[in-house]
This record gives sequence, C-alpha cells and structure tokens, in this order.
Amino acid sequence: MALDAYPLNSLGFAKPPAETRVVVAMSGGVDSSVVAAQLAEEGYDVVGVTLQLYDHGAALAKKGACCAGLDIHDARRVAEEMGFPHYVLDYENTFKEAVIDEFADSYLAGATPVPCIRCNERVKFKDLLETARDLDADCMATGHYIQRKMGAAGAELHCAADANRDQSYFLFSTTPEQLDYLRFPLGHLPSKDDTRALAARYGLAVADKPDSQDICFVPNGNYASVIEKLRPGAAEPGEIVDVDGNVLAQHKGVIHYTIGQRRGLGIGGLDTPLYVVKLDVDTRRVIVGPKEMLATRTIPVREINWLGDDPFADLQERHVSVKVRSTRPPREAIIRPISATEAEVELLTPEEGVSPGQACVFYETGGTRILGGGWIWRGY
Repeated sequence: MALDAYPLNSLGFAKPPAETRVVVAMSGGVDSSVVAAQLAEEGYDVVGVTLQLYDHGAALAKKGACCAGLDIHDARRVAEEMGFPHYVLDYENTFKEAVIDEFADSYLAGATPVPCIRCNERVKFKDLLETARDLDADCMATGHYIQRKMGAAGAELHCAADANRDQSYFLFSTTPEQLDYLRFPLGHLPSKDDTRALAARYGLAVADKPDSQDICFVPNGNYASVIEKLRPGAAEPGEIVDVDGNVLAQHKGVIHYTIGQRRGLGIGGLDTPLYVVKLDVDTRRVIVGPKEMLATRTIPVREINWLGDDPFADLQERHVSVKVRSTRPPREAIIRPISATEAEVELLTPEEGVSPGQACVFYETGGTRILGGGWIWRGY
C-alpha cells in the first residue's frame, strides 16, 4: 500500500504505528503510564521522557508529587515493562526560573497564582515539546484529561468526557501550534476507573498509585512555608483592618491569606462574618469585609491565549462561559476585547472570591470547546 493511501492511525497520521514516533511525557503517575503503555501496545515507536523538576533528594520520599524521586523510578519501570526507551531530563533550573520564582513573587504581590498552568505553558508544552521535535517525533502525548478534536479550522481543544477529571482550566494557554503537535489519549474515557482498569490490564505496578495532590513543590499544601524559604523575610507582620481602616487584629504575614478567606483570621466574636476582600502588600494590611463585598462582575484579563477561529482583536464582544477557579462551574459572561491579548470580562451573575493571579478560562456556551483564556490581573 502506498504510504499516502494508508488510513489514518489512532494518532491521526497516514502511516503505520510502527513508523510513527511519539514522545510520551511521563510523570510517573498512572495516567501518563497508561498512555505510554497503550501506545506501545498499539505498536507505536514510543519514547518516554520524564522531567526532573525539583530537588531529587528532598522529593524522594514524598508520595503524591510528580516529576521527582519515586515518580522518576516508577516511570522508568513502566518503560522497562513495556519495552520502550526512557529518558530523564534535568529541568530543575528551568522549573525554578519559569514557575517557582513567579509563584513566590505573585504571592508576595497579593495574588493567588496557579503554577500548574505556568508549568504546562513554560516547561512541558514548551521545552519538552521542543525536545520531542529534536527526537524527530511526529507528536507528543500526555496523560491530561482533555480532548483534541479536529474542526473546520484545524485542531480544537475540548473538555474531557469525564467532567470530574477535566483539566481544561490548567491547559487554556496551549497555543494552536502546540495543539497541532499534542495528543491526549485519555480525554475520551468516561472515568478515572477506566484508566486504572487499563493500567491493571497492562500489568503496570502503578495501577493503584494515588493521584498527585496539591502543587508538586509545596509539601502538605503549606504555601507560606515554601515562600518564606524562597523569600526570607516575606512573612512580615501587619494589621487586619476593616474597610473603614479600623484595626481588628494583627497578622503574621500577608502571604498567609487569600481573597475570600474566612477561617483563621483571629477576629471572632463579631456579629457579621468577615472575609478577606483585599490584600494591600505595600502597607502589609489584610482588609476584611462582609461577604457581599466579594461579589465581582467585571474582570480585567490579560496575556490572553485565544483558541477561537476568528482573530481575537476582531471581535466586538462575544458571549461565552468562563471559569475563574478550577473547582467552580462555568458561568455565563461577555468578553470585550481591548487588544489582541487583553479584555474585559463581564459576568452576567456576580462571582465571589475572584482573585488576581487566577486564570479566567473561556468556554463555548452550551458546548465543550475551550476558546482560550487569560490571567486576572488586578484587585477590585
């Protein structure tokens, strides 16, 4: 059979799997391990690559992390079991400069960063993707729960079939060029149980491995302790004040607080529950107020990555659904572009706890397509 007449394989190439090289980004978890094993079983020329992102020794005994210590060992073992080559690349410096430093600086500026998005954007889908091209791979596959579908204008990004596992919020910054090269073989699965069943079928030792928890470089979810180590002196004390400037209590550092926080303020005994409504880094003040002050209708967004078919700057406005936190359902909104990378987003129903540093991700109203997103960038 002539090569150009060969039917498309499962990765979308008109050639036999054995002639199709795919680099699989392997974190050592069950998801990426299943992707690698499945593609190897289908006969693809699989190359596994794991990035060591932070200190191997410190992470060695930490379960539930990714890309360090035990997880590198697990990824290597899967490759040995399935019979394909596996490489570990040291990206510690890149990861620190591109992800960890910004995480610390954002917190110090009173924002609530999402480092997992920056890791995908600046490390996995940038440097690792370039490595895959250097290895002459036809594409790169990951274990993310998201779907890539072909539309009239090319590859589109769609939510995972399992809404509980959907990772679209963390992948909005994937560019059209990256999307052309990426594959997400797990996005169509109905549930995580199906992934674990595949792992058991392939006899993978990681079949029952727990999912990773929290941010990989933040032990036990204690952000403040990590930031204090990275930025000595960051936890300077200050005042907790109400919106009129009345001092209610003292605090041990702005980095211990986030917008919308109610617990742990140390100002009990008041008739009305108070929430963190603003962080003033310059004066080291935590401003608290009633819950209704958290409601936000207009959100300024920048660094927009647009995945729609029409140029973003050409839009007058567009009705979409948006997510302002990964754990919240999409809400109806209107995007009004200001430039090719900036916009004002109007929520039709006000949302509470919108915080600078979080992502605002755009979805097709009533559909599954991700239209892109950007970063929320100032207080209200």
